[in-house]
This record gives sequence, structure tokens and C-alpha cells, in this order.
Amino acid sequence: MEPGTIVEYIDQQRILCAVVLEAYSERVRLLNENNREINQRISRLSHISSYRLDVRQERSKLAEALKSHASKRKALSTVIDIQEIWEALHSYDEWIDLESMTGFCFTGQPTSDHEAAVIRAFFENRTYFKFNFDAFFPHSESVVEGNITRLKTEAHRQRLIDAGGDWLKAVVGNVRPPDSEYLDDVTEILKQYYLFGKDSPEAPVARAILARAGVGDPDAILSAMIKSGRWDRNENIDIYRYGIPTAFSAPVMEKVAEIHALSPQITNGPGRVDLTGLPLITIDGQGTMDYDDALSVEADGKHYRIGVHIADVCEYVEKGGVIDQEVIGRGTSIYMPDRKIPMLPTGLAENICSLVAGQVRPAISVMFRVTRFAEIIDSEIVASRIRVKRQLTYNDVDSMIESDPDLRALHEVAGHFRQRRLDSGALQIQLPEISIRVFNDGDISVKTSNREGPGRVLVSEMMILANWLMARFLAERNMPAIFRSQPDPKGRLYSRDSEGTLFQNWMQRRLLSRAVIGNRAAHHSGLGLDAYTTATSPIRKYFDLATQRQLRACLGLEQPYGAEEIEWILQMLQEPLSHAALVQSRRHRYWLLKHLEGKIGTKAEAIVLDKRRDGYGILIPAYLLEMMISLSGGMVLKPQDLIQITFQHVDAARDKIAVMLG
Repeated sequence: MEPGTIVEYIDQQRILCAVVLEAYSERVRLLNENNREINQRISRLSHISSYRLDVRQERSKLAEALKSHASKRKALSTVIDIQEIWEALHSYDEWIDLESMTGFCFTGQPTSDHEAAVIRAFFENRTYFKFNFDAFFPHSESVVEGNITRLKTEAHRQRLIDAGGDWLKAVVGNVRPPDSEYLDDVTEILKQYYLFGKDSPEAPVARAILARAGVGDPDAILSAMIKSGRWDRNENIDIYRYGIPTAFSAPVMEKVAEIHALSPQITNGPGRVDLTGLPLITIDGQGTMDYDDALSVEADGKHYRIGVHIADVCEYVEKGGVIDQEVIGRGTSIYMPDRKIPMLPTGLAENICSLVAGQVRPAISVMFRVTRFAEIIDSEIVASRIRVKRQLTYNDVDSMIESDPDLRALHEVAGHFRQRRLDSGALQIQLPEISIRVFNDGDISVKTSNREGPGRVLVSEMMILANWLMARFLAERNMPAIFRSQPDPKGRLYSRDSEGTLFQNWMQRRLLSRAVIGNRAAHHSGLGLDAYTTATSPIRKYFDLATQRQLRACLGLEQPYGAEEIEWILQMLQEPLSHAALVQSRRHRYWLLKHLEGKIGTKAEAIVLDKRRDGYGILIPAYLLEMMISLSGGMVLKPQDLIQITFQHVDAARDKIAVMLG
């Protein structure tokens, strides 16, 4: 190859025109159209022209001449209709050389410029032919169809990236974003990427959008969604992240309407003991609408006859029916400071199934005679028909406990039953409850309530007692159900006769053994009971709904689940219950941090929990908030030390909180 020969080569997916300055056996030194010298292998040249340039002239003139050749070749390449040529040649099952292909593309006497133009055209468009510099092979019809589909997909992808990058850059920069027909698709891609990161279906596109927008932090997506009004500033992101259903399907709602029409007939059905004359009461938190349990107490000589009456939800929700199939995917109601997502449709949860005062409802009633010292004389479980007389809150009970004989009797029995459990090894962990409420105007109320108030103790112990009796009832009949058990704790930090300090109660939770859920009864160490199940909240929990079906089966009201079906239910509920717990706890934390955003610079008391690698674990009692604090200067703390902290930085949206000592 002689100096002055015009050649072409490919660099970064572009064909460049160059002239040979020096030639060696396998390499050449070139000057390209951009007036740059490079070394290149001869085998990497895409075209060698018959044209020559005088390399003795100025390099700027050489570059100008090369640009002229390149421009001419680009112009020639644009007139080549590759699709038309493929339609004429696609039946050829052989390679076509450059000279022949140039003849197909141009009439007359083709030149080196025409050959170079052919290479450029087929290099740019590889939809129809396989390309190898000096030879071309027509693709089959199926390959061409696939290539066209791929190109359309790539073009659409690029339009999404361009539109998305421009939109995101504008919104983040507080500039009016351009209109685009792809905006809905773009924002959905960005939302999915924010929620699921690299596991989102269009993660590469989302990353390309971020790159085009010049944004490195994915948190910018959250800011953009809020600024554009696509998400609320307090959007519950976890609902999307964990796929929590917030509405019920049309078939479910149609079934609820059908149940409404049949409700009176169900309530007055045969085979139920009429207990409507009992003085039933419900005791719940303020604002509760889904009442699923009620209590009754009557004097019976030296004993009390107590009833724990559970709404018979299974009378309305047929096993395997359209409602049942949907609610098993929810598993539980989710209670958050700003929202409730019910397990059952509101028409059932707060109406037909709810034990509303004055309304007759079907129920499963656990009736037992008991001494004032909580010694069980006898018990029975019956299908019943009930009517609640009084609807009370925990605060009502706390204020009435001394003056109301029924409440006082229930509280006395509850206290003795708790003591019996403690004497049997139960481990009572007593922690206050942090109640968070979000008002319509955005105000946040954070209150600490005592779980050991008379009303709460009364209800919790009565529910534990009823669940224990129902577990024994099922176990005695060898009926598989969803039973709960728990091995002994790994250690005890305080005696059974002591309530323990807040520090001890908090740390005791770390020593609890994992609870076991299975289809056969076993000892529950934490509760101090030989068997345990939960069936007192069938409106709110699918576990309780399933266990209620087994109780009803024992009473002849329906066919029971088999042991394998119970195991299937346990498997089905693992994921929805796990996700519901995460959403509930994270939303509680979000609003707590949101409240603390207004406390930056204020002080609070904290308890040192333990030494950690990068600092100390601490508990802020006023909010039951556990977190880390880093210390400098060699200060040494020990567990149970009381310290004062100052809130330094809080960002609820990004789940960040930092405090400093003092």
C-alpha cells in the first residue's frame, strides 16, 4: 500500500476517511479527516480506495480533501435503498462481493467513492444483510422481521430516555417540563426503579434517564414525583413496594351486596343459642368501627358466668368463595397513623360482621363459669345469636372500673388469670404504647398510653383466656388448626414478681425464643399456657378466620380443613403477613420521624442499651425509638446509663435520624 492512498476505517461506530502517510507490512500510519494521526492495522481498514492524495502538501489541505471525499460518500450512501435491494436478492443463499453489490446499488461505472458509499450504507443499516466490509449476505425473512422489531423497540427505548431525561432534569431544576406523549410511561418506569432498584423491569432505561438528566441520586425521583404532583409529599411508598392491595375487586363487592340482602336470614338461622338477653359490651380503642369481640358477665352463685363472644364472620365469608380467595392474599388488616387498609370490605368489617350495639349478630360464644380467682369450673363453646348493649372505649372502662360492677368483676378475674399465667412461667413484657394520629390538616399527635390500664388488661386477659379455651377445645377433638407455641426464653432479666424496668423489658424481648405456628397444640412459654390459638379477631386476621372455621366444624356448621390445608394456609400467608407488618411498622416510624422533624434542636432523655462497633445503641423512652449514637473523645458509656440527647437531623422521607450527646 502506497503513501497517499485514501482508506476508511471504523472508530467508535463511525466510518472515518484517512490518507496513508506510511505503510508497513501489517500496519499503516494515517492522517484522518479530523487532522489527527493514528496507527491502524491494515486488516482493520473497511475500504481501500484507488484514489491518491499528494502527502507532501499541508496537512490541513489533506484533511480538507478527506472531508470532501467523506461528504461525497455520505451523500451517495443516502440514495441506496437497502430494503429494495434485499427484496430482490433475499432468495440468494450466498455471499455477494463488494463489486457486485456496488453494481446492484448504482448504474453506470462505479468508482471507489461508490464502493465506499455502499460500505457506509450497509454499515449503518444491518437490518437486511450480514455485513463483512467487502461481502454481504442477505438475512432470511424471519431474521429481518426480528431485526425490524428490535430496531423499533430500541427506537422507542431511546425516545423514552430522551423524554424522561428532559422531564426529570426540568422538574428537579424547578423548570416547566416539556410536554411529551411518553410522560406516563416515563414516570411509571422511574417509579418502579425508585421502588425496586435494579430489580425493576426497566432498570437500564431508568438509569439511562437519570444519566441524561445528570442526576446521580435515585432519591431525585422521589422529589420529582412529589414536585410534579404524581405522589403526595407523604406518599406511602411501601404500599407500592410490597404490592399491598388497597381496593377490592368488582366480584367481591358484588358478593358483599348479595350478602347484605341475605343478612337477616343468616342472623336468624337455626342451630344457634339465643344469647341476645345477655348484657354484652365491647371495649375497643377510640375510633374503632370493626367490633369483632364482646364480653358478658353474670353472677352465678359464688361464681361468675363469663362469655367472650366472637363475630361469626364465617357465616358470611364462605370457605373458598370469591371473598375468601381475595382476603387470604391480604392476611390481615393494616392499621397506620394516617390510614387503615381492612382485610374485609367495609360493608362486612364495619357493618354486617361488626358487633354494632343494638344489632343482632351471629357469633361463636366461649362461655365459662369461673371463680373470682380465675379458677375455671366448666366451659362450653356454642354458635349463638347476640346483641351488644354497650359500646365502650378503654378510657370509658378506666373511668368506670370502680363504679360498674360488671367491669369490676371482669377486671378482677382478668387480674387473677394473669397471675395464674405468671405462676406457670409466663413472661410479661410491659412497654407503653406510642399512639400516632395524623389529622386532615397535617398535624401529628404523638401520645404515650399505658398498656396496663384496667381496660386494656381486662380485654387482653379475657381474649387470652378465650383463645386458650378454644385451643384446648380444638386439641381435645383432635382438630387441626393454627396453633401458636413458644419455647422458653434464652434468659430472664427480672423475676416473675417484678415488673422490671423499661430497660429490662426492652432488652428482654431480645431473649425471647421465636414463636412457632403449626397445626397441632403445644406449650406456649411466653403466655404460660399448655395450648394457644387466636380466633378472637376474625374480622381483622385471616389466621383467626381460619381457626373459627375449625371451631364451626366442631359445632357441625361446616366441613373442617385437613392438616394439609392448614399447612397450605400457613404457607400462603407468610408473604402477605410479612409485608403487612413491614408496611405497618415503617409507616408508624415515618410519621414518628415526621413529628420529630419539628423537634430538631430540642433535647430528650435516652437510655444506653449496648455498645456497638460504631457507637452505642440507645432508646428514647418518650418515643420508644431505638437508634445509634456515635461518640468522640473517648467517652465511655455503659448499659442503663441515662443520657441527654439533642435531635440533630431528621428526614422522614429518607428514614434518616441523627442525634448528638448533650
